Formats: sequence, C-alpha cells, structure tokens
Amino acid sequence: MKKYTKFGLKIVFSLLFFFAIYMPIVSTFNPQVIIANAESEDPTLYKTVRASHILVDDENQAWALKSRIVEGESFEKLAQQYSKCPSKDKGGDLGYFNRGQMVPEFENAAFSTPIGEVSDPVKTRYGWHLIKVTRKMPLR
Repeated sequence: MKKYTKFGLKIVFSLLFFFAIYMPIVSTFNPQVIIANAESEDPTLYKTVRASHILVDDENQAWALKSRIVEGESFEKLAQQYSKCPSKDKGGDLGYFNRGQMVPEFENAAFSTPIGEVSDPVKTRYGWHLIKVTRKMPLR
C-alpha cells in the first residue's frame, strides 16, 4: 500500500509543479499580442515590407480616398479605379520590397504604418500615395 501512496504523491507534486511553473508561461503566450507589441516597436526592426498603394496627383483626392477606406470601402477596388500606377491592375499590390528600394518618403511611411492599416497621404515626386501594409518581415 505504501508503494502506491508514494507513486500517487509523486504524480500530485509533479502536477502541482507543472501548474505552478509552466502554466503562467503558457497562458501568457499569445501570438497576436507578440505581433502587436512588435508592431509598436521601432520600424527599423524590419527589413522587408509587403504593401499596396494608391497613387493620385492631388492631395485632396488622396484624403477623400482615405476617408472612403476608413468608412469601409475596399482599398483594392479604389486602387483599381483611381490609381495612376500600373499596380492598380493588382489592386495596388507592390509585393515585397526591402529598405532602399523605394523613394525615402514612401519607404518611411511603409515601414512605419502598422500591418493592416492605411497610411495618411504621402507626397513623393510621383504624386500622392495611400499605403496599405499587409506584411512585415523582421531583421534576422
């Protein structure tokens, strides 16, 4: 009988140890929280971005399109209708790009905009851009 009691106590203490030590760690692991925290960090932590954009000639038009997007209209459809960039055929998708591949104003906005959000209008020598960031790849 003593043999089974010792075995039972070992199991009980093992479970208590597990719940006391490992469960707080496991329960705080939330990938969405980790991504959100990474997004709020310094944009220089990323080397690659995937983004779409809408390019127009006029700042007022860029702000009007931003308002429509905020109200729920599709970024991709608005890009197809209004963008003057050839990427409009793909809903404005530019694919992935690294630092140094875009003009500085565009690059700074793209790397600073959180994933899933649309930037305020950005002026470059090509016109006014609205940039929607869809993915960021960290430095490795």
